[in-house]
Amino acid sequence: MKVAIMQPYFMPYIGYISLIKHVDLFILFDPVQFITHGWIERNRILKQNEGWLYIQVPLIKNNSRHTKIKNCLIDNTKDWKSKIKSQLQPYKKIAPHYYKVMALIDSIFSRTYEDIVTLNKISLEEICKYLGFPKELPVFSDMGLNIEEPQAADEWALNICKTISKNTTNKIHYINPIGGLDFFDRSKYASQDIELSFQKIQITPYNQKREPYELGLSILDVLMFNTPDEINVMLDQFELI
Repeated sequence: MKVAIMQPYFMPYIGYISLIKHVDLFILFDPVQFITHGWIERNRILKQNEGWLYIQVPLIKNNSRHTKIKNCLIDNTKDWKSKIKSQLQPYKKIAPHYYKVMALIDSIFSRTYEDIVTLNKISLEEICKYLGFPKELPVFSDMGLNIEEPQAADEWALNICKTISKNTTNKIHYINPIGGLDFFDRSKYASQDIELSFQKIQITPYNQKREPYELGLSILDVLMFNTPDEINVMLDQFELI
């Protein structure tokens, strides 16, 4: 049973979506501290003419430095949905799938969201459905898992996998993005008979109808310029290390 555990990112880059596609269970991990200037409430798209810009969901400011992701509320006094759709309008002149992607955005934005986790969960599930591989993405705080208290940062995933393994006869294979290669202690996982791998996606450049190519933008950029079939080919271009 392939498992991945990631913080709930807003419209993330293609490697995140690839990981969702290729595991059996993808958990949105929300009980840890929210870090500003990360990917929970923002991502990057093409800027008109050159460069890139952020699209961002405004959050209600909390004076605590220890606010957890699960407690991050959206500031709905601001018309953030209209702003994001306006920021996407420059794609209209250059992107062949602009109208289909905007219809997807309209579908996602038609709901009312109070917190960022729910918005990101629904957005990711709708994007996966659009791409042809529907997924249910459970949120850790809603799963009721009774895990051991981690003694190190790399033990959150370990202890979650240990608990999951008690409820399945399948061997657990935990997969993390390649960025965590030096972060995880493989021996901890081996001692619990949990296979540990790291996904290294091969980023395939596509035609953004201008130069230079902007690497690592939001999945929304990928959707604008590629069909679901073309994107699925990209999602499958990876190796496990």
